[in-house]
Amino acid sequence: MSESLNQENTPDLAEILSEIQLLKDKVLTLEEKLKLVSDIDRYSQLQDFLKAGNFKEADQETSKVILDAVNRSRDDLTPNDMKQLPCNILQVIDRLWRDYSGDRFGFSIQLRLYLEVGGSLDTLRAQNMSILEKYGDRVGWRKNGQWEGNNYPNWDFSVSAPEGSFPAIWWKSPYGFKMATFCFMRLIECELVQ
Repeated sequence: MSESLNQENTPDLAEILSEIQLLKDKVLTLEEKLKLVSDIDRYSQLQDFLKAGNFKEADQETSKVILDAVNRSRDDLTPNDMKQLPCNILQVIDRLWRDYSGDRFGFSIQLRLYLEVGGSLDTLRAQNMSILEKYGDRVGWRKNGQWEGNNYPNWDFSVSAPEGSFPAIWWKSPYGFKMATFCFMRLIECELVQ
């Protein structure tokens, strides 16, 4: 009789496995909620700048978000880091820029414009300078045949700036055009094509 009492009070293996699965599901749900909270925190300053139309500050914050995501400083960011940049971060940043600029600014806009001036995966692999220069002319990063990076503080940071001109500062790198090609490749890999 004592054996049958023990068997009745002891849950069977199926019940235990079911309870373990329920606990795993609860943990997963909590992890997703924590990720959402951290994502909101990660992008809140960027969203505030964009909402207020402060595109210069938003541009600088975009760079900060990207650098924080790969745990680098501006001078440490390498083309290989670009390959590791999570797509969801690029997608959220793109969505915010597009939403608050009326689809004038954002990564997907920049990629579309690059493709429109003749860019492709082949031109990126070849690091075709003439295509990058055409792109720079199109988005206002070049004037009179010269790159305008040093004139950045005087750029037009309004919604009237050339389409695709922002985000911009994060493209500037000690690696020059190699970084730009890796950035565009990552945008393609992350399916930011419009």
